[in-house]
Amino acid sequence: MKITGIVKQSLVDYPGKIAAAVFTQGCNMNCVFCHNRCLVGQRESNPTQDEDAFFSFLKKRKKFLDGVVVSGGEPTLQTDLAEFMARVKDMGYLVKLDTNGTRPGVIEKLLDKELVDYIAMDVKAPMKKYREICRSRVDQQAILESISIIRGSDVDYEFRTTFCPQLTDTDIMEIGELVAGARKYVLQQYRQTDAEYGGYAGKAAAVQLQDETTYQIRSYVSVFQVRGEIEIHAVAV
Repeated sequence: MKITGIVKQSLVDYPGKIAAAVFTQGCNMNCVFCHNRCLVGQRESNPTQDEDAFFSFLKKRKKFLDGVVVSGGEPTLQTDLAEFMARVKDMGYLVKLDTNGTRPGVIEKLLDKELVDYIAMDVKAPMKKYREICRSRVDQQAILESISIIRGSDVDYEFRTTFCPQLTDTDIMEIGELVAGARKYVLQQYRQTDAEYGGYAGKAAAVQLQDETTYQIRSYVSVFQVRGEIEIHAVAV
């Protein structure tokens, strides 16, 4: 598997767990807010990490880590993703997958093989804005299929959206409709990123969300969570 980055210990990437995280090279999107844009293509400046060395590290850290997060890029593009996850699971670790949901068949196979314990799927926008936000052609049916597969699974999961400037309260409510019936939906604060390589270029101002929007979303899902500085405002009368 093409691993181009490793975080040896994280308290935020796997909810409620201490985890290592690996980042895979390559993505089929180029989102306006991506903080890992250097992973989108096949840059020579991103040499791959030695996979066996990573597993040697995991062996040494068994008493200190609960799981491994596989992120990217888009991990489901990796042809040996299942084999990698199986190897992690065989060591007794939990596995979390971060995905954009464009390859529902891969997600379904991973679930069928019981290789993933937590899935975080980014729902980038309402369908009418997907191409604008992702700056790539998107198979909308694949996105909907992934939502359905994950929503009907037995593993822990969350759907999440970055509240970037191109999205409105109406857009967020439409996304809420897309994931209706989900156990958890997360709205994340947008942060400015470097246009070429990604990486945070500065903290963005707090985003404002109408409390009517939050009320509507809470009616769609079991848990609605906000991450970052997103201000909830009452609707002016």
